[in-house]
Amino acid sequence: MTTDTHDSDDIILMAHGGGGALTGNIIKDIILQELGNEILDKLDDGACLTIPESELVLTTDSYVVDPIFFPGGDIGKLAVCGTVNDMAMQGAEPKYISLALILEEGLPIRDLKTIIHSVKEESAGSNVLVVTGDTKVVERGKGGGVFINTTGIGVRQPEVDVAVSNAKPGDAVIVTGTIGDHGMAIMNLREGLQLKSQLTSDVASMWSMIKPLLDDVPNIHCLRDPTRGGVAAALCDIAEASSCSVRIRESALPVKQEVNGACSILGLEPLNVANEGKVVIICDGTDTTAVVRALHSHPLGQEACVIGNIVADPADLVILETRTGGERIVTIPAGEDLPRIC
Repeated sequence: MTTDTHDSDDIILMAHGGGGALTGNIIKDIILQELGNEILDKLDDGACLTIPESELVLTTDSYVVDPIFFPGGDIGKLAVCGTVNDMAMQGAEPKYISLALILEEGLPIRDLKTIIHSVKEESAGSNVLVVTGDTKVVERGKGGGVFINTTGIGVRQPEVDVAVSNAKPGDAVIVTGTIGDHGMAIMNLREGLQLKSQLTSDVASMWSMIKPLLDDVPNIHCLRDPTRGGVAAALCDIAEASSCSVRIRESALPVKQEVNGACSILGLEPLNVANEGKVVIICDGTDTTAVVRALHSHPLGQEACVIGNIVADPADLVILETRTGGERIVTIPAGEDLPRIC
């Protein structure tokens, strides 16, 4: 028999989700203290927003990463970055985010404060406001500590179309940095691999890199963030949507040695491992130099490189040219090799 030695003021209780005084304490003493602004402070059931006539991008996502704290970030940073990046992949400047928290009974209050502070720092860095939200509490053992749901609203840049269906034969395939970092950082911590080299998540908000890229090279064809399913899933989506073939070179893939090592131990393929701070970019072959140069000028894109190109046939396929001179077809993973990595 164990005894919970936490004081009731130190942990989340079921009563914190009841809509009463304890719920109010969470909202006012933690959330508003970190994220308060003239819209959120009203505490209405919805946010009234004024946006000049524009093409808006709306995205929503949920975050259930386990563990909720990991090298390079936590679930709060991940939630903001993931939502900002979904907007960025549509060529949209992030403006507003909603934040819904599902808290598990027993979660230490200090952990919640840390997570909300991460939300504050990342949203401020991305110049996006948290304008509405919700808080619920579930019974101990049913919530993984904390789950977060977000919705983001962004304003699409004029005349920008970066849909995955836009790839054309002759285009270049570029990735903005090393792949598989996030997924392997989570698995290293979860599985206790105890590798000598520290694996760190690449979680980052990418609009600060994408905005100047679109300014410099406005005719980018496709943008895709290779999260669940990794670069493999992103490229397969592009090939299918554009009815083209994507050819990539294994020798060109940027993979850290420690990521390769962790994948080998777990029997995973780096192409299939999630990223949270990288972009797959498809551009006209004549713009390749300009795109790589623009990416290299930003801290998040200094390891950007060309990994392949788009060809006409065979349609709807991704083909990997191996180091040994052979070829194999890259497919979308049948299931999720790495559950709860985002």
